[in-house]
Amino acid sequence: MSLRDIPQVEKVLQELGDTGLPRPLVTAVVRRELAALRKKAARTTIERDAVITALRSTLATLHAQRIQPVINGTGILVHTNFGRAPLGPRAIETLADIGSHYNNLEYDLTGGARGGRAAYLETALAVLCGAEAATVVNNCAAALVLVLRHLALGREVVISRGELVQIGGGFRIPEILEASGAKLREVGATNKTTLGDYARAIGKNTGLILKVHRSNFFMGGFVESPDTEEIAALAKKKRVPFIEDLGSGAVIETKLFGLEHEPTAAEALKRGVDLVTFSGDKLLGGPQAGIIAGRAKLVAALKKDPFFRALRCDKLILSALQTTADLYLRGEESQVRTITLLAEAMEKLRARAETIVTALAGAPLKASIGTGRGQVGGGTLPRSSFESVTVDIVPRIPLEEFARRLRAHTPPVIGYSERGAFKLDLRTVFPPQDDIVVASLRDAASL
Repeated sequence: MSLRDIPQVEKVLQELGDTGLPRPLVTAVVRRELAALRKKAARTTIERDAVITALRSTLATLHAQRIQPVINGTGILVHTNFGRAPLGPRAIETLADIGSHYNNLEYDLTGGARGGRAAYLETALAVLCGAEAATVVNNCAAALVLVLRHLALGREVVISRGELVQIGGGFRIPEILEASGAKLREVGATNKTTLGDYARAIGKNTGLILKVHRSNFFMGGFVESPDTEEIAALAKKKRVPFIEDLGSGAVIETKLFGLEHEPTAAEALKRGVDLVTFSGDKLLGGPQAGIIAGRAKLVAALKKDPFFRALRCDKLILSALQTTADLYLRGEESQVRTITLLAEAMEKLRARAETIVTALAGAPLKASIGTGRGQVGGGTLPRSSFESVTVDIVPRIPLEEFARRLRAHTPPVIGYSERGAFKLDLRTVFPPQDDIVVASLRDAASL
C-alpha cells in the first residue's frame, strides 16, 4: 500500500460500522493508526484488509478495557483484579439515592450552615473499632502515608525487617516510607526481632514505631517477634507513637467462617496500639477506603494536616461505607456481600450446581459437579481456604479458546483451568447470574 492508497478517515469509519464505542473516540484511534501507517508505507507493503483488521482488534481491546461487570468464577472472594469486595444491595441502594440527589455532605442540617464532612461515619467507625476516634481517606496506603508524613516527616520509623512487606501492585513498605518523607530504621532480622531490638533503635530522632501485619504471607519455623502489648508498653515508656497497619480490615471473628483468626482493629487498640490503619474494601466488605482509628488527639491532628484534603473520599465512598458500618453496628452483617459469600452453605451451592449442569444438557460439552478450595484473597488470610462447589466443563474445543470466548462474552465469565477442565466456583458467582452462566457456557462451547 502506497501513501496514495491509504484510505481516508471517513471511509474507514464507515467500513468499521458500529464498534460500541463513542464515535469521537473511534475517530481519534483511526486518525492515530492511519498516521502511523503513513510513516510505514514508504518502507513496507501493507494490505488494506490488514489495516481494517488491525483497527478492529485495537478497538476491541480498547472496548474490553472499559470498567464493566464480570462474573467471578475463580473462588477468590476479595479479588484485587476484579475490584475487591462487591457491594451488597443496601450499599448499592445508598449509592443510587445519594448519587442521584443533592445531599448534606458538608452541610449542618441542625444549624443551617456549613458543617463537617463524614462526622456520622467517623463516629460509627470509632464505635465499630472500639476507638476514641476514627477518620477515612481514599485507601489504606494513603492512610499509612498520611500517618507517616504527619508523625515522622524527616524522622525515623522503627520497623522490624520481617515486616517490610510488598503489597498489591508492586508497592513496598520501604517505598511508602520514602514517599512519606520518613526515614526507615530497620531492626532485628527477617525471621527474628526482639523487644531489645526495638529499644536500642529508639532515640531522639524517632518519629514512631510501625508494626505491619503480615496479612498476605506467613512465616514459620525459627520465627520470633515481641507481642503487641510489649511493644506498646515500650512505646509508651519512650513516649513514641505506636502504629499498626492491619491491612485487611476484619471487624468480626473470621473463625466463624472456618478461617484462621484475623486480628481486628478493636483487638489491636486494646493491646495498646495508638493508631490502626486498614482497608474498607477487603474483609470489611465496603468500598475502597483507608480507615484510621485510635487516639482522638492523633486522629484530630491528622485531619488538620494539609495533606488530608488531598486524600479525602467523595460522597459516594463515604455513603457506601456509612451503610456498611451501620449494617455491622445493627447486627445485620449478613447483608454485607462479602459476609454473605463466606457464609453460603455448601448444600445451596450443590443445588445450584445441579441446576446448572442439568440446564447444560445437549450442549457440546461435558458438565459435572466438582469441588474447589476458595480463598478470601485481597492479600489477606494466606493460609486459609474454604470448601466450595464448582461446575466443571470439558468442552470439545481447546480450553484456552473456551476461556477466551468466555472472557469475550457480555458480561465476561472468568474461571480457571485445572486437570483438563474449566472450573467455575459458585461461591463467587451470584445466584441471579446462574442463567447467564448457562447461556455463556453454551455459546462458548459452540463449534
